[in-house]
Amino acid sequence: MQKTYEEINEKIARGEAVVLTAEEVARMASELSPAEIAARVDVVTTATFGAMCSSGCFINFGHPEPGLRMESVSLNGVPIFGGLAAVDAYIGTTEVSPSNPRYGGGHLIEALVRGERLVLEAHGKGTDCYPRRSARTIIDKDNVNEIIMVNPRNAYQNYPAATNSSNRIMYTYMGTLLPRFGNITYSTSGELSPLLKDPELRTIGIGTRVFLAGAQGFVSWNGTQFNTEKPRNEFGLPVSNARTLMLTANVKKMDPAFIKAAYFERYGVSLFLGVGIPIPVLDEDIARSVSVSNQQIQTTICDYAAPGHPGIAKVSYAELRSGYVTLEGKKIRTAPLSSLTKAREIAEILKKQVASGLFPLAPPVQSLPDHAVVRGLRVEGDAI
Repeated sequence: MQKTYEEINEKIARGEAVVLTAEEVARMASELSPAEIAARVDVVTTATFGAMCSSGCFINFGHPEPGLRMESVSLNGVPIFGGLAAVDAYIGTTEVSPSNPRYGGGHLIEALVRGERLVLEAHGKGTDCYPRRSARTIIDKDNVNEIIMVNPRNAYQNYPAATNSSNRIMYTYMGTLLPRFGNITYSTSGELSPLLKDPELRTIGIGTRVFLAGAQGFVSWNGTQFNTEKPRNEFGLPVSNARTLMLTANVKKMDPAFIKAAYFERYGVSLFLGVGIPIPVLDEDIARSVSVSNQQIQTTICDYAAPGHPGIAKVSYAELRSGYVTLEGKKIRTAPLSSLTKAREIAEILKKQVASGLFPLAPPVQSLPDHAVVRGLRVEGDAI
């Protein structure tokens, strides 16, 4: 059974395409073979909603009169990076206000999506072409030129779960970890998660259209820390953090329902984003991939109290979703950091958009790397 993008798009245009969410296909797989699913299903929608710290936005404020070369820039007291051009800047999600470490770039981005007004302060040395040395004004998404989200690393292909063997509470980007294996946290939507449903990225590459916080965006490159060499389970799925995507979209088109700033206690600011990707079922192999269930998808539980966060056990998402995991003879409560409810909402929205022709499908213009590893940073000396 072989299908092309053109054939699937023609079926969509005729109103005949069968579009299902990844959860629906996982249930279907209990009764149908991959070949039967490939024959019946045309597109499968995937989604996740979780904290994606490696996110941010380019913003262009426009030139004042006389002009100002912005060298030191802030919004609502949060420093943003101005080392680009005269009136371009980058809002980094994890940057925080010097006076309020619970408020940062993630909050600025959410506020812009909501249409809120922010205080811009900018300073420069003054030049012959840009003689102004400072400016203070109010901006929002409608009175600036562009706000373009460009996220270096989103939508991890799986991510380790976290626990804590020490005798003290640990405050991490995986949330608060209670002492003596008091809890386990995890942050992937399991059988709905985009890159777990196309593990070799046969349909996901540069140019792939994605749902990003309510806007239609694109995969612009492989994400940073893109790793194809992680161990896999018997179903060919990585059991740890593997591939990632660089994503971009127009912030002015985003929906505040799918973007939310967050503060992790004693760790810092982050940004929860909704990401969805439709996967065309081109053949039996893709049908098999999109059909895997939470029982078949595993991740590694890592001990954040030990150097290097070593893996200490493997667990399925079905077990994590049950609310408890037994580890070293102890029943440990589990808690998600990502929202399954939001992921399901995104997958349903995407299902309707694809079926109606509002979300066009097209093959990638270039594949992402077949082989890539992630290297650690070599630090000279013992300073921490």
